[in-house]
Amino acid sequence: MKKTDHQMLIIFGASGDLTARKLLPALYDLFKLGDLPDNYVILGTSRSSLSDEQFRKKVLTESGYIDLDKEDPEQVAAFAKKIFYQSIEGYESNYSMLAERISQLNEEHQTAHNYIFYLSTPPGVYKSIAENLCGAGLSQEEQGWSRLIVEKPFGYSLETAKQLNSQLLQYFQESQIYRIDHYLGKETVQNLLVTRFSNSIFEPLWNRNYIRHIEVTNAESIGVEKRGGYYDKSGALRDMFQNHLLQVVSLVAMEPPLEATAEEIRNEKVKALKSIRIMTDEATLHENTIRGQYVSTEIGGEKIKGYREEEGVDPESLTETYAAIKFYMDNWRWKGVPFYVRTAKRMPTKVTEVVVHFKSTPHRLFAGSNTDNKLIIRIHPDEGVLLKFGVKVPGQGFLVEEANLDFYYSQLKGSRVMEAYERLLLDAMQGDATLYARGDEVEAAWQFVDPILQYWKNGKDVRMYGYAAGVWGPENSNALIEGNYVWRNPGPNLADHPGYCVLC
Repeated sequence: MKKTDHQMLIIFGASGDLTARKLLPALYDLFKLGDLPDNYVILGTSRSSLSDEQFRKKVLTESGYIDLDKEDPEQVAAFAKKIFYQSIEGYESNYSMLAERISQLNEEHQTAHNYIFYLSTPPGVYKSIAENLCGAGLSQEEQGWSRLIVEKPFGYSLETAKQLNSQLLQYFQESQIYRIDHYLGKETVQNLLVTRFSNSIFEPLWNRNYIRHIEVTNAESIGVEKRGGYYDKSGALRDMFQNHLLQVVSLVAMEPPLEATAEEIRNEKVKALKSIRIMTDEATLHENTIRGQYVSTEIGGEKIKGYREEEGVDPESLTETYAAIKFYMDNWRWKGVPFYVRTAKRMPTKVTEVVVHFKSTPHRLFAGSNTDNKLIIRIHPDEGVLLKFGVKVPGQGFLVEEANLDFYYSQLKGSRVMEAYERLLLDAMQGDATLYARGDEVEAAWQFVDPILQYWKNGKDVRMYGYAAGVWGPENSNALIEGNYVWRNPGPNLADHPGYCVLC
């Protein structure tokens, strides 16, 4: 276990929902597990006028995100004593009062001049916050260290991502900047590296010689809920594909790092992202991309709104809630292997998984055998790994059917799987940037996504396909996949083949 220095976490935009919903519950769990250092302070700041006690009630005792009925009151009270609040006039204003409060708390609680600044704010004020922190002397690392965590979206396009990187680098070093992507905090995402690089049964096969194609699915059963105003300006490609899913792809496709350090792992991820073949001509984009929008339907007697009927959404919106992309990587390992990645709202179930489809045997020895080997890495829910392979059916002849070898994280008795924000916050506390995106990673992802967005906005033959809420996307989505293959449409359980059922 790495040593965690004494330190202070300063949350900008602390009166917003993210602090109470994600950050404080994660920090409280770390506190209960003994993972926070003894000298640890949480200082919230925003334009809201709140006292320390009012802030504690808002984000901890009255938020409802921590079930206090199940918690030890003394433990909650001890954690609350670590939480403070300082209002500011605005993110563009002078930070002298904030700097004074930080200095005071640092002296009182001996946090060793170590600071993490968490920007839970709109990206439009990132530059102002970084500039003002630098102006107040809070980005310097003369006595302790200083780190900056920024939330997605990191840019709206390649141009804006480059601009934002450039702005932050005026005031903080790249090594100080932690671009958070909560998907990388999921244990099963990290398990992609272990599955690949610690098992000799997989790594020799992990290339174009044995893999036919790779498929990544991210599906949500809900619609845009109350995020219609934000989502209509973003869409599925910006909201999920450009960041979360391309990060997953980079872990699947990367070369073995020299060692398991943040810098070496991120170097290989960048190489993988830069090797994705960028599609620019309209014919290629038309053939390899599909976008769609969910339309109203009735499920179980309940009318489900279509996307254009959602609150905050333009009634004539052309924003995609379904995006499926086929692409290739121009490198030695993956030459000629198609990658299929899709993300969508209003699917039949909530699920994220990676499916590695292996090539068929070169000669079909057993008549009627149509078994294809697949390795399924389930990221959420029912987290685990499933290998599908052929076995002989008992009796005469050689009839082959598909069987499963599986592993579930729930089988690890006595082991607790950290929530994503717990893991990522603890890593930032310890200076481990492995699961955080580097600036060149972000730009490499936008380099691929930008032409698709431009084509969808301005292309001549662009189509927006409708799909009923509760189905697996537009009817023509399977046409994207080469050969006689279709998407794997998973259920809520990892082992979802016809012979599987849940009785209780």
